[in-house]
Amino acid sequence: MTAMADADDVRRVALSLPHVVEIDSDGFDFRVAGKGFVWSYPERTPGRPRRIRTDIAVLYVGDEAEKQALLLGEPDLFFTTPAYDGSPLVMLRLAHVGVERLTELVTDAWRMRAPDSLIGDPEEGAGA
Repeated sequence: MTAMADADDVRRVALSLPHVVEIDSDGFDFRVAGKGFVWSYPERTPGRPRRIRTDIAVLYVGDEAEKQALLLGEPDLFFTTPAYDGSPLVMLRLAHVGVERLTELVTDAWRMRAPDSLIGDPEEGAGA
């Protein structure tokens, strides 16, 4: 059986990638070259304070086509909200994804946000 992912796995994977900075937050928030690629879901419910959900990761996916492919292809893993309409972002239910797949998704998000000059082999080095 595959172990399911959690916020600690997101942190470990993100920080293993080159030039990643963690932004101080109530959950997790990772950037490369000043651009966010994975962060905790800031759940907003009308009439209530925003709640940071560390069981849900927001991932940068590049474009609307990729977003729709993920949402339609794996609705048990991915979802969106009207607040993210028009944005190349999906929410990922961490308790439904294995660590290997999480690693692939976070690494892909990093590659799409990192400048070409930083993208070499992600195995070459970690941290800024």
